[in-house]
Amino acid sequence: MNTTMSLENLKHFPVMLEKILSITTPQHGGTYIDCTFGAGGYSEALLEFSNTDVIAFDRDKSTNIYANKILKKYKKRFKFYNKKFSEINTIQEISNPIKCIILDLGYSMIQMKDLSRGFSFNSTGSLDMRMGLNTLSAKEIINQLDEKKIELIFKYLGEEKNYKKIVYQISNLRKKKIINTEDLVELINKVKKKRYNRINEATKCFQALRIVVNNEISELIYGLIEATKKLKPGGMLLVITFHSIEDKIVKYFFRAYSEVSKSYSRYLPELKVKDQRLFDCPQRKFIKASEKELSLNLSSRSAKLRYGFRNKNNFFFPEDFIKKFKFYLDLEKISL
Repeated sequence: MNTTMSLENLKHFPVMLEKILSITTPQHGGTYIDCTFGAGGYSEALLEFSNTDVIAFDRDKSTNIYANKILKKYKKRFKFYNKKFSEINTIQEISNPIKCIILDLGYSMIQMKDLSRGFSFNSTGSLDMRMGLNTLSAKEIINQLDEKKIELIFKYLGEEKNYKKIVYQISNLRKKKIINTEDLVELINKVKKKRYNRINEATKCFQALRIVVNNEISELIYGLIEATKKLKPGGMLLVITFHSIEDKIVKYFFRAYSEVSKSYSRYLPELKVKDQRLFDCPQRKFIKASEKELSLNLSSRSAKLRYGFRNKNNFFFPEDFIKKFKFYLDLEKISL
């Protein structure tokens, strides 16, 4: 099979699929972990190469229907777990050396188009936004959480400039009724004086809510750590991000652990420099979707792909990585 595929023939567009197939060379076989299975686009494409095996994870139970279809076709070479990708080291059956671990951090169109789940600002009814294996929903956060905490969520996780005005209106409205999806979208559009831009005015606030509801920051940070722990020398970690916070974390992770620490003085040569390298990264700059893909799949416009190969250095728990993004991790800790 050729390592390029026709995007025009795909109903669901796995972002940058052609680039991923080119980078990961499944034509040479190997075991892959698809950490964000979704509709199974990456998994199915990898399994079309006869010498590959795929282990897939997804916390969303709605993905089981797609996993079962692939399982019927590739029963001996495909395994699926309804778990968070940060839990990959809890699966004892994974014994083969992993060739590549793939994390596509975007929401699937299946989730966005199911208007009953509240992921999209086009949704109707109750705010939800839970991907699966959650505790709180967006409804509880908007209607019950302390207003100062909501301000911080919108400001830092949504990077919303009008966060104070929006939360003020939320505070007034929730005294009168339970706020649903339509209420929140209408409220935000009024505050921001909707200008009919290409991007909906509610986008940033919805992004922030989705992040905190699903603990996406902690899932990403610990997922990167657990994936690194799982890889043997030569194994690849490949991550696709879709917004600035995700990319900030992934960019820092690869840069911090693919270079020798330079936090020492050149005037103190007797000090031994700690080698913090865990990866060899062929390129520092991210990869973006091709013009061809953008013309077929507009949702790939914000996608950034970064990858690295696990080196031979022993794994160590990167505590400074946790400390670096502790502020974001604390924002996700919700108590009503």
